[in-house]
Amino acid sequence: MQALPYRYTKTELKELLKSLTVIIDTREQKNQHITDYLDDKGIPYKTKKLNFGDYSFYLPEQPELGIQRPMYFNNEIVIERKRSLNELSNNFTHDRAQFENELIRASNSKFILLVENVKGYQNIIKHNYRTDYKPKSYIATLHAYRARYNLEIIFIDPAYSGNFIYYTFYYWLREYLK
Repeated sequence: MQALPYRYTKTELKELLKSLTVIIDTREQKNQHITDYLDDKGIPYKTKKLNFGDYSFYLPEQPELGIQRPMYFNNEIVIERKRSLNELSNNFTHDRAQFENELIRASNSKFILLVENVKGYQNIIKHNYRTDYKPKSYIATLHAYRARYNLEIIFIDPAYSGNFIYYTFYYWLREYLK
């Protein structure tokens, strides 16, 4: 993350952070719990094709704050959401090449893998998912990808996914703008 050469005042910083707009990839499905959270909190979002990841964000144009055109951060930070351990298992087996290609495309970005299963790691070890992928292989792939692609993995209750997505971007942007 490279800092901006300009330093914003606290008031300007608050104004910019308030305008943060979440981007949802056009291929993202079954995410009503996330859009409901964003709607409920009055957080703007829009749908746009992303080259990798399911979620990112941008700052809309704000000439009075020196933002002459929208600033997109989808090449700096993204969140890839998996609805279940089954879906992730499928990415690690049947769709492995496609998933790894996505990680390679994102190699210069912060890439966060959000898995909607609060006890995900425990459930992998106990084989509490509906595929034949062996727990030892599943864990090995998780750790290998963490090391190989600097992947951050978060297991979370789906009820908190919208909150996690928004505040991940919010605090990343705050640090970027400071």
